Parts: sequence; C-alpha cells; structure tokens
Amino acid sequence: MNVEEQGDVAASKIAAAIGEPARARILYCLMDGHARTSTELAIVAEVSPSTASVHLNRLKTERLVKVLTQGKHRYYSLEGPNVASLLEGLSVLAGGRRDSFVPSTPSRLRAARTCYDHMAGTVGVELHDRFKALGWLSAVYDLTLDGTKAFAALGIDLEATRTLRRRFACACLDWSERRPHVGGALGAALLKVALKKRWVTQDLDSRALGVTSLGRREMQARFGLHLE
Repeated sequence: MNVEEQGDVAASKIAAAIGEPARARILYCLMDGHARTSTELAIVAEVSPSTASVHLNRLKTERLVKVLTQGKHRYYSLEGPNVASLLEGLSVLAGGRRDSFVPSTPSRLRAARTCYDHMAGTVGVELHDRFKALGWLSAVYDLTLDGTKAFAALGIDLEATRTLRRRFACACLDWSERRPHVGGALGAALLKVALKKRWVTQDLDSRALGVTSLGRREMQARFGLHLE
C-alpha cells in the first residue's frame, strides 16, 4: 500500500468515526474547550454509559479525543485545535449552499462563542477583519511590525506563543458567519487575554461568550471595533 492509499484509509476511518450521530454529538459538545466525563457525554450523546464508553474508545483510537485521568475520574476533551478546525469546517458544509446566507444559529452563539480555544461568531469575525484592515496581520497570517507592537501591548507573550507546537495564526472558517476568524496560537492567546481582562465572560454550560461593557469600550478604543 503506497503513502497515498494509506492516507485515504486513515481519512476514511476518521470520517467514519465522526459520521456516527452519537459520536458527532460528543465531539461538538467538546468544542467549548471543557473536558467532560464519559457519564456527562453519555447524556449529551443520548446513549447509555456503556455505549458512550465504546464511542469514546473509537474516538480516542482515531485521535479525535484525548483523556486525562485524575483520581477515579477520566476526563475527555478534543485532541487539539486541528480537530476543532475540522469540526468547524464540517459545520460549514452541513449548512449547504445558499444564494443568500442567513444564519440560523441561536443569536447568543452567533454573537460570540468559543471555537475550541479561540473566539468565534460575529465578534471573532469582526476582530479578524479589523486586524487585517489595521495591517496587523499579513496575507500569510503572520504579524506585521505594527501588529507585533499592538498584540504585545495587550500583554501577550508573542515569543512564548510562537514556541507552541501549533500554527501561530490561521484563518478558521466560521460556521455561523461563513467568514474567517483568527485561529491558532494567536487566537487562543487573544481569548485568554479577553477572559482575563473581563472583556468577555464564558458560559459554564455552552460555548457562548458574553461581551461586557468594558469589553465593548476596550475593543472600540484599541481596535476601532464598534459592537452593537
């Protein structure tokens, strides 16, 4: 079997693992970046605990989820940002083609939410567009000199961010807006700053983010982004 055939087989296994509805529900539940137990995921998947364990083993085998053991408990989370990007892309495909795109996403999720460990939704997309318009992000998603100064001023350790074993920055296609938001290590660092500074707050039981009044003021002052 040549390398191309091996790649085809591996891709088909991953697609089959995602393609089962209960497993898909598990994966999309983990898109908020929170780890959960198999019992919690069984409820999400609408299956018995024993069946959930079988599904989780399949997802673990295909490297779609990872597990962390703490005492008697085992916590499952997505394997990494590449899996989140794949799921986000599948959501775009699942929406189908439309002559005029009208989001059907619940308004709170559409406004601002997490996409694994970075910011998505209308706010995420508009931030991406502002960074481009300000000349902070280059065409290949690296920081310009102005961008380096601006992100460093936010308190982001860019040197440490660049050493992480993932892409520094990339365009992640947003499933509700059908336009890109900023993914990669830079996007994750930006969300951490926004949470730390209380620009946004995160729901405990969903991917939704709430933009605070402070966040609105700061985003307008720093990025020229006016949020309704």
